[in-house]
Amino acid sequence: MMRQYELVERVLKYDPNADEALLNRAYVYAMKAHGNQKRASGAPYFSHPLEVAAILTDLKLDDATIATALLHDVIEDTDATRSEIDQMFGPEIGGLVDGLTKIKRLDLVSKKAEQAESFRKLLIAISSDIRVLLVKLADRLHNMRTLEHMKPESRRRNSEETRDIYAPLAGMMGMQALREELEDHAFRWLHPEAYEALTERLADMRERNRGLVEEIRQAIARKCADSGIKAETYGREKKPYSIWSKMEHKQISLEQLSDIYAFRVIVGSIEDCYRALGIVHTTWGTVPGRFKDYISAPKRNNYQSIHTTVYGPRHQRVELQIRTHEMQHIAEYGVAAHSLYKDKQQGLVNGHDAEPDDESDDSPYGRLRTMIGSLLEAANPEEFLEHTKLELFHDQVFCFTPKGRLIALPRGATPLDFAYAVHTDIGNEAVAAYINGRHVPIDTHLRNGDEVVIETSKGHVRPAAWEAFAVTGRARSAIRRAAREAERRRFIELGRQLVQSTLAGIDVDYSEEKVRAAAPKVGFKTADDLLAAVGRDDVKLPDVLGAILPHGQTLDDGYKPTRRFGRAREQDGWFNIDKVTSLKFRTSEIDSMTAVSIGGPSQELPVAFEPGGAVPGDRIVGVMAPGEGIRVFQIHSPRLKEYEEEHWIDVTWDVDPERPQRFPARISVTAVNAPGSLAEIAKVIGETGGNIDNIKMARHAADFTVMNIELEVFDLVHLNHIIAGLRAKPSVARVERLFE
Repeated sequence: MMRQYELVERVLKYDPNADEALLNRAYVYAMKAHGNQKRASGAPYFSHPLEVAAILTDLKLDDATIATALLHDVIEDTDATRSEIDQMFGPEIGGLVDGLTKIKRLDLVSKKAEQAESFRKLLIAISSDIRVLLVKLADRLHNMRTLEHMKPESRRRNSEETRDIYAPLAGMMGMQALREELEDHAFRWLHPEAYEALTERLADMRERNRGLVEEIRQAIARKCADSGIKAETYGREKKPYSIWSKMEHKQISLEQLSDIYAFRVIVGSIEDCYRALGIVHTTWGTVPGRFKDYISAPKRNNYQSIHTTVYGPRHQRVELQIRTHEMQHIAEYGVAAHSLYKDKQQGLVNGHDAEPDDESDDSPYGRLRTMIGSLLEAANPEEFLEHTKLELFHDQVFCFTPKGRLIALPRGATPLDFAYAVHTDIGNEAVAAYINGRHVPIDTHLRNGDEVVIETSKGHVRPAAWEAFAVTGRARSAIRRAAREAERRRFIELGRQLVQSTLAGIDVDYSEEKVRAAAPKVGFKTADDLLAAVGRDDVKLPDVLGAILPHGQTLDDGYKPTRRFGRAREQDGWFNIDKVTSLKFRTSEIDSMTAVSIGGPSQELPVAFEPGGAVPGDRIVGVMAPGEGIRVFQIHSPRLKEYEEEHWIDVTWDVDPERPQRFPARISVTAVNAPGSLAEIAKVIGETGGNIDNIKMARHAADFTVMNIELEVFDLVHLNHIIAGLRAKPSVARVERLFE
């Protein structure tokens, strides 16, 4: 175990101005706080925070971060408190330590929910200070190094969490060496048989190819030296997890994977990078499709390098990374070496807020803060954890806006993800996408170099199915949030119409002030909360009306329930079908006051048409379904008998002739089983302006076929016109409407 003076000397070696007293005080306090606590291995518990601090000294982090590493478990695992840490070490370190403390004593339903809440708290702390993340990554690395002492269940849970969250986080911050070690440890425990077999075969291959790496390294160094380029060259074998991932992705064996060795060429300038590339490409043949220039187009974590693969000595495939010394430093230490981290330290030392602006900061930490902001909008812990994994655990594609702005997205992303990456409003209003000038479906997978144009519309109502087209956590979170808000607006409007129509039945005027005053009486804070509850059928309408009506007046006073379902203009009772004309179903003023108006499927009310559908001109019944809204039934639907009459509500058609909408209906067609019969049926429906939504062969015989067809039509007259046209065809034996 590292001694106190050894830790202080390690820090002073790279930071002579470090606060020795702070480090000594944190060392002694943590050692006493943990006392006789033991780790699962039997080692003193204090050895863990000490090793975490040692890892961070390798990253050359400031004294406050090293002190935080020593103290990071004292609030969680000892009797120490946040106020005590603030008093002894200051609020800066107290805040860092508190951000690393897991959520305790939560009333949560699952271990996964507890894990998600703890991680949510960690991300909030990370968004305020990047050093929280650096300490957490070092903490996780040491825990993974000693994972063999944990129970199998804990090993698997920690390994999955490391693979899915912490390793990608390290990569996002540009800390590649740390990411690779985390991935290898997770691989070892999640796939022990594959890990053991692969490491053994790599050892055999290493023995067979003894001297090959050095031979290739010297050949590269000699070529650079002959051209006057001062270069440092290194060769290494790739990590087991990296090799295994490539084997799994490409579905090939280890023998087929030829680029197991990687070489780095470190030069003095960007110009020398491209000169070295020219030398390599003119000396050895290149492997097609294996060249990437991350100098001109850096990765999102600020990683820069030139990658290329050539057929080198012994015709061995050689992967080369060419970069400058500064790029190498960034590649090794990531955000810990970035100027943003140093600026953050300076801002804290001087007492000023050095945090970057989320909208303008394009650094890895700035993008992390933006990502965290969108992730924290998830509706529940499990959704939050799902979005986090989606956001972190992906390879990347690089696309462009029409103005040339580079947008990096996970592989498999769609134009919908692109729209949300540009701006949340663009995503919310997206209606169509163009890739490289070509109109494409919104779920098209993007490829590197695509130029994407998003067409928007402020009045657009997003289909619920679009969430399935999004890959990024940001897009899915925004879509779900918009869906929740739209659903709430629909329930509020339904609740308003129900209250309005019922009050109109007893000659009482509706006003928002009355609803607002009634809300607290039935346990709601706002009028919208109350109306939404009425729309969801979470609160009984008589209770609400009792709170609205003047003292002493009841709902029974002068109230006569109606059953005027689906009334036509200026008519009471059932529809008089003979007087119906196409697209003339506008409600009268009285109707709109005493019944809920039913428009098309895209209306702003939570309305669903039951199987069989209903069209303007049909006699209809509305049934309140708790939590769902109104289900609309055609009066002949056999399913109506499943509902008790007290769940029925008055509904009336409200269709605007100037803005026709299509409504669902079903028909059964019995046709001659002959070539061209289906085409003839489809032609009749198409020529009369109908739309076929679905066709199902209900029964198939040698001479006749029965087809159930789901249609979209404007109204009852339109539907009858289609049915008449089908009956006139010689190939059609029978047509009838279905109501279920």
